Amino acid sequence: MELLLCVLVMAVLVVGLVWWQRQRAARELADVQADARRWYERLGGQVMHLSGDDPAVRQALADAAERYHAAGSQLEQARTVTQFRLARETAVEGLTYIRAARLALGIDPGPDLPPLAAASGAGQLTVPRQVDVQGQTFRAGPQPGRDTPYYYPGGRIQGRPVPAGWYSTPWWKTALGAGAGVIGGMLIADALFSPSFGDPGYDAEAAGLGDLGDTGADFAGDDFGGGGDFGGGDFGGGDFGGGGDF
Repeated sequence: MELLLCVLVMAVLVVGLVWWQRQRAARELADVQADARRWYERLGGQVMHLSGDDPAVRQALADAAERYHAAGSQLEQARTVTQFRLARETAVEGLTYIRAARLALGIDPGPDLPPLAAASGAGQLTVPRQVDVQGQTFRAGPQPGRDTPYYYPGGRIQGRPVPAGWYSTPWWKTALGAGAGVIGGMLIADALFSPSFGDPGYDAEAAGLGDLGDTGADFAGDDFGGGGDFGGGDFGGGDFGGGGDF
């Protein structure tokens, strides 16, 4: 009789534990879903109400709109905590482009945003840079301008850290491709961000980047590696984080 009672007590405890774990998982899923939708709706409101004729503004708003549609698609497909978190990351990235557009418009950029996982440790430009690569001039800097209308929120391209800032061309598009485009993109990255330039406005060591030549191996398995390409996540092929295509 005592043995039977012990078995019943253990069975009740196991059932209770399973129920509690399922309830906790359900609450966590509901929380991350609500959080992702909050950022998505905030992005949508900004995309709908901002406009401008300046090339830097138009480009930043176009990138924000692309992230808005991508986040919406991700939310429709999301079923797990990880998937909702990826949708949240996409929405927050879209809001970084909104901040960039607002800065280009000369208005208050709004409150600070959560840091992007894809941009962790990438740093940001603080002084203008200009380099010549294969007969072409490439510019980058901390502010939008006629010569630097493309904003990049920071991330990793082919495993290499690329700081946030404004660029003369979205050269990372070719770097995220294949073949000669990758080589060309990496040559531009080497020229713009090599520590050998000694640029006081971009200190790779201080930004925690270390030897830029070794980063490909360090981040090859990162979920947000390759410039925010979520290839290793639940939305395989979704180029939405840090180094998204335009």
